[in-house]
Amino acid sequence: MNPKTIAENVKDIYSLPEVALEINQLINSESTSNSELETLIFCDPALTAQIMRLANSAYFGFSKEIDTLSQAISIIGRLELRNLVLATSVISTFPGISPKLVNMETFWFHSVACGVMARLFAVKTNSTQKERFFIAGLLQAIGKLVLFMQYPNESTEVLCFTDMGEDAEIAAERRIFGFTHAELSAELLKQWQLPASIWQPIEFKLDPLNVNAPRKDACLLHVAVNIASKMEPCSCQPMDVHEIKPTYHTEAWNQLGLNPEMIRPAVAETSLQILDILSIIKPEAAAIY
Repeated sequence: MNPKTIAENVKDIYSLPEVALEINQLINSESTSNSELETLIFCDPALTAQIMRLANSAYFGFSKEIDTLSQAISIIGRLELRNLVLATSVISTFPGISPKLVNMETFWFHSVACGVMARLFAVKTNSTQKERFFIAGLLQAIGKLVLFMQYPNESTEVLCFTDMGEDAEIAAERRIFGFTHAELSAELLKQWQLPASIWQPIEFKLDPLNVNAPRKDACLLHVAVNIASKMEPCSCQPMDVHEIKPTYHTEAWNQLGLNPEMIRPAVAETSLQILDILSIIKPEAAAIY
């Protein structure tokens, strides 16, 4: 087994909706006009409604209400538009996974948390095209879903190591599959024709200091994922940010040049945005928050 072969074999099974693929292609084209994007999106009323709700959510925090799709496209920009389309589309791509392997509501809660946290750190570090980090964080673990569906027995064996910590679980992935879920996630995004600036940080999120990694991007995603993964979806109990003990590589944090004191407000800000986004793209997951 290798991630490239698996991604190629399943690309038709786990394929984005046609409208998402078409929008991605239009955005990749320099000659595309906003009116062309608007016309295509209008063909999908449900997608149109979700984009409008997301554009007016706490994720963007605009002071004035956005009331037309053309206004949304102009204000949020094309790259953010692609992120919203992908965010609303990708969740429907992975239905029917056994609850014995994964709780999908919890999975998407953590995925959204990772996306929001990654984008927040991108803003704090003045990273280029900060909007790409949301989709990188959101999709950084979809390789796990492919493994759950294609190799449930082997995945069950990997999950036996979850309680021993991330390092033990990743080591089990490498031993059983010969690669990690991060590598498979990156390969699948390649098949979806997403830009390298999104899938490369995912490929190296577990080894951000690798000589082949886009270092700052990989370190940012690595840190964001590790912090966000400690956030628990429980609306019944207030979250104590002092209890969050990230397990990121210290050198990865140092590469970002950020003050550790910012972790607490980052978690608080992420918490505010998670519910807004989940209530739009995955209401079932919002219910557990």
